[in-house]
Amino acid sequence: MNKTRRISGLTPKLAGMVAATLAVLAVTQSAAAAPQEPAAAVKALSCSTDTDGYWGHAHCTNNTDAVTAFRVVVVCGGWPDAYGDWKTLKPGESDVSSARCLAGSGVGSVRWEEG
Repeated sequence: MNKTRRISGLTPKLAGMVAATLAVLAVTQSAAAAPQEPAAAVKALSCSTDTDGYWGHAHCTNNTDAVTAFRVVVVCGGWPDAYGDWKTLKPGESDVSSARCLAGSGVGSVRWEEG
């Protein structure tokens, strides 16, 4: 009987430790699984985009006092995305970056990246 009491005395302690460990693991995993919010991208350029169905274009103007680069990103339906050439703009300059969907259903959307 003594052994049973000793084991039963450990059971609540063990159960408490297991519950505490599981709670910590659950919080840690949920924190790790939560998507990290990227820092808001600062758009220094004034840009507009357009498409003719398979080509996408980003027309950008640098209204800042610093040199900035950009390129177009074209999301293609049923085909890998397309990326235009990087264009470097001095203050006050404008340029166009273009990319083409080679196949699939054509352009789904057009945006630009600054870098």
